[in-house]
Amino acid sequence: MRTRHLVTLSALVLAGCSAPPHSDTSSTEPAAAFAQQIAAENDKDLPAGIPPMPESGPALCVGRFLTPEQGKAMLDRRLRQTRNADEWTAYSAHIRKCILRGADLDPLPKRTPLKPIFRNKRQYDGYTVESVAFECVPGYWVSGTLYRPTPIGTHFPVVLCPNGHGAGRFGSEVQTRCAMLARMGAVAMSLNLFGWGDLPDQAVKRSHTRPAALTMQIWHNMRALDFLLSLEGADKTRVAVTGASGGGTQTFLLAALDDRVTASVPVVMVSSYMFGGCACESGKPIHRSKEHFTDNAEIAAMAAPRPMLVISDGKDWTSTTPNLEYPFLRTIYGYFGAEGKVANAHFAQEGHDYGPNKRRAMYEFLAKQFRLDLARIRGTDGQIDESKVTIEDEKSMMTFDQSFPFPKGTLTTSQEVEASLKKLQE
Repeated sequence: MRTRHLVTLSALVLAGCSAPPHSDTSSTEPAAAFAQQIAAENDKDLPAGIPPMPESGPALCVGRFLTPEQGKAMLDRRLRQTRNADEWTAYSAHIRKCILRGADLDPLPKRTPLKPIFRNKRQYDGYTVESVAFECVPGYWVSGTLYRPTPIGTHFPVVLCPNGHGAGRFGSEVQTRCAMLARMGAVAMSLNLFGWGDLPDQAVKRSHTRPAALTMQIWHNMRALDFLLSLEGADKTRVAVTGASGGGTQTFLLAALDDRVTASVPVVMVSSYMFGGCACESGKPIHRSKEHFTDNAEIAAMAAPRPMLVISDGKDWTSTTPNLEYPFLRTIYGYFGAEGKVANAHFAQEGHDYGPNKRRAMYEFLAKQFRLDLARIRGTDGQIDESKVTIEDEKSMMTFDQSFPFPKGTLTTSQEVEASLKKLQE
């Protein structure tokens, strides 16, 4: 049986949000002073049993770094220290800077030409699919799949669908949700993970366990927004991101760090005590340093007051979401008078996936936010029908192959890509 949303969202009219990612400094002197106070009190009033800072090296928070009880105590501590919209805004700016510094993205790299590639367009029922790529940093190509509605409107929303650790953009779940979003009227895109396995259309192979995966995925998601918003007709006021598991981590990180995201749907990943077990989520000190100690529930809350649907389940670390993380999110959104802009769809009998019920909750949420046409994906019985989506095989989805090789000068190691990015920060 399908679980209903915990709250009912009214249709929202989103304000324009075409600004670049947040600046590195607070906008007012009082805000800067509050951030300095938070940094000075970073190690004070910590709950009992919290692991101490390491004597040397980065302070990594990996996997289930805290217990659920410690996670709750940390959120309670945050609410004691951050009591209104002004204080939360100042705190968010401080944490944002710490995350970027911990991810080795402070300063942000210079943006270079994307040199977009589009090839092998396929026509299906109500949508098209193209194999695409863009140059994230000089020499590093990110491959992806682009889904567009047919017919396509003159102005359309865009949805970035980052992937978790599985079949990636080739998986049926990812193909289905991207195609369905396109059939509703949005342009959707999914990307390869950084250095994931031996994919033929990925020049940098077997590098995903390097800490640089975290850095590169944040940056290539920001560049993916550049790509999507460069499409003629892209509506800068309707920009969403949604993914599950590791893709859920990418979702709330991007929403926290890039103001161009106007709505987000992180799936089975928002937790106050589980920090992500892969290097692409917790391989660098984005959660903790001498100046900050945050968690994924706080990072998700940094999207406030922009609309967000948090999807959770009963068989992983998001089983606590309805009674722990979601009330915290409601409180933060309440600081802005925006309690109605955050919702939780919880599926107590389900597990760690982006399955049909979770996808339906996302379709309905984004349809309300972006004025998408649910009628285009309903069957004759009025229910959402995914049967008209064509699942492609991996070979047909490749951007680069023997007939279309990587451009000359393509980098093939993680070390080369990291060096290329660092040159853009000089």
